[in-house]
Amino acid sequence: MGLLQDALTRFGRVVKSYAGDTAFLHAACSAAANVILADAEIDEDEIEIALTDLGNNPILHKSYGVLKLEQELYEAIARSKSRAGRMENIRYVAAIADRPLEQRQDIFLIAADVADQGGGISELEHKVLDELAETLGLEKAALLG
Repeated sequence: MGLLQDALTRFGRVVKSYAGDTAFLHAACSAAANVILADAEIDEDEIEIALTDLGNNPILHKSYGVLKLEQELYEAIARSKSRAGRMENIRYVAAIADRPLEQRQDIFLIAADVADQGGGISELEHKVLDELAETLGLEKAALLG
């Protein structure tokens, strides 16, 4: 029975990767957007880092083109302009909190790369990363170290 379950799990992952993992896409874009707007300013370099990391992620790379990644990121940024929108973004992140550790780390590290753009993470960005790490059940210090 273990072999059958393993085969079904792998098959499900393959199907999901080709059908598009929208929950993962929303979580990644939402996490990045909350960091981009942590200081209430939109930095084009942070957007470029986010798009690069999103495009380099194996789950997203297989399923989505650059235009879809840009569209989802800009929608998440638009949500981040309000408190309610930032909370909605956190809910998107929380939706994948039961995923394997590697996927949760990927989401966090995309956001961390955005925060670290320019050579350092600001206090406001650290607060967002704290919230993301807590939501994803991760140890922030271990991932940033």
